[in-house]
Amino acid sequence: MGASPEPGPATVAAWMAHARELEPASVDGVSYGLPALLYRGRPLVAVAQTAAGYSVYPFSGAVVAAVAPLLGDLKRSKGAIAFTDAHPLPREAFDELVRTRRAEIDASLDG
Repeated sequence: MGASPEPGPATVAAWMAHARELEPASVDGVSYGLPALLYRGRPLVAVAQTAAGYSVYPFSGAVVAAVAPLLGDLKRSKGAIAFTDAHPLPREAFDELVRTRRAEIDASLDG
């Protein structure tokens, strides 16, 4: 039997792939030193493995606040949401995070 992929990198890759599905116009890039998806030249979202699990970064405190009701008891800061394999990020929260950040970028660029 072959070894299964490491849960950390596989989890990060799965969330980033899902973000690409949600916003097909996004492209790979880097923001604040993190591999991130960019939308219209602005950082859309990043998911990173951390010592304690994972963090998702929407590059906006307003977006974190907007999705807070969907996060349950997950730890969050002004700019990030932390989760683990045992306490995963709800897909609905991630979807809303990407949609809200995309709308924020559109509003800032389109006036």
